[in-house]
Amino acid sequence: MDAMQLRILIFCLLPLLLPLSSSAASSDGAHNITRILAKHPEFSTFNHYLSTTHLAAEINRRRTITVCAVDNAAMNELLAKHYSLPTIKNILSLHIFADYFGAKKLHQITKGSTTTSSLFQATGEAAGTSGYVNITDIKGGKVGFSPVDNDGGGRPMATYVKSIEEQAYVISVIQISHILSSPEAEAPTAGPSDLNVTSLMAKQGCKAFSDLITAQGADETFQQSVEGGLTIFCPSDESLDSFMPRYKNLTADGKTSLLLYHGIPVYNSLGMLRSSNGLMNTLATEGAKKFDFTVQNDGDDVKLETKVVTATIEGTLIDEDPLAVYKIDKVLLPKELFKAAPPAPAPKPSKSAKSKAKSQDDDADSPGPSADDEAVADEESNSNGGRALGGGFAAVCVSLVVGILACIS
Repeated sequence: MDAMQLRILIFCLLPLLLPLSSSAASSDGAHNITRILAKHPEFSTFNHYLSTTHLAAEINRRRTITVCAVDNAAMNELLAKHYSLPTIKNILSLHIFADYFGAKKLHQITKGSTTTSSLFQATGEAAGTSGYVNITDIKGGKVGFSPVDNDGGGRPMATYVKSIEEQAYVISVIQISHILSSPEAEAPTAGPSDLNVTSLMAKQGCKAFSDLITAQGADETFQQSVEGGLTIFCPSDESLDSFMPRYKNLTADGKTSLLLYHGIPVYNSLGMLRSSNGLMNTLATEGAKKFDFTVQNDGDDVKLETKVVTATIEGTLIDEDPLAVYKIDKVLLPKELFKAAPPAPAPKPSKSAKSKAKSQDDDADSPGPSADDEAVADEESNSNGGRALGGGFAAVCVSLVVGILACIS
């Protein structure tokens, strides 16, 4: 094959390689509902309340989801009823399905109807099956949506209007004609400041920690902090079992400080914690007694580092501004009360490693990266997801083409 033929081959392959690199770059499947709807001003009110109620973060976290958006006129009708923000969140949760329904799938439903779970059901806020939504193909090519427990109540059936954006089998954003609602979703919901924080923790799997707060008389401090914003990290019951002997050895002041150490006097959603890594003061912070810890991302996990122990957030008990409560897998131990863990000793070199070292020239060049270094580099590149892979693939494709062309010029 001569140079001219090779040039022609390369230019023929180039259009095929670039789409592959673009596909690899977007293979992480990430989506952002706020950005999707921001391109359509007619949904600005719906978009605003998705963010205000923190539903947007939940949508972005999930990988198979359908969002039924309504236009500003429909949202104005909802807002005219003056529901509380928690109630609006429940109603909007009915518009988010934990399954993928693109335009094609909606018009080809098996047996003409199906029932799907909404976020209202998935989050456990709905009683019984009231968080499910019926989807039905209607005569004339229409598709109707109706909550399972919808009692009519003079509400018109919501119908499919159009597709706004689709990422196949990841996220489908569609417009529907009317608000989806039900008596269960519209039921009055207590605001965070009306909730009993310790009772909530006890019901959600943090009873042992809740009992300690009450017994120590620290519950009032937690409750009074809610209105101004409060984030609580609640150790699970299991994590407290082995810790109790150490807790009993603390002074009364030490016990109170330890419990307050698990609260931050600022509201933080999970997304805010991921984006604001660094030192955090706590309810126990007082002058020189810092009682702080570091929030640090580890992939998708959020970790809390205290110099003594590192805990991981395992779940969300409540996330409604101004209160957020998260379950963690370990008790947070402040350095003001507990000794920092000593650094792990460096591993001793094996006999084979010593023999190998002796066999090397004294004046040899510095060795390259060790196997351990290479393993860490691999992990870091993997944590960047498809974006890093895609960018690298694109660069390799272009470099390969340019190099070949330079060689045959």
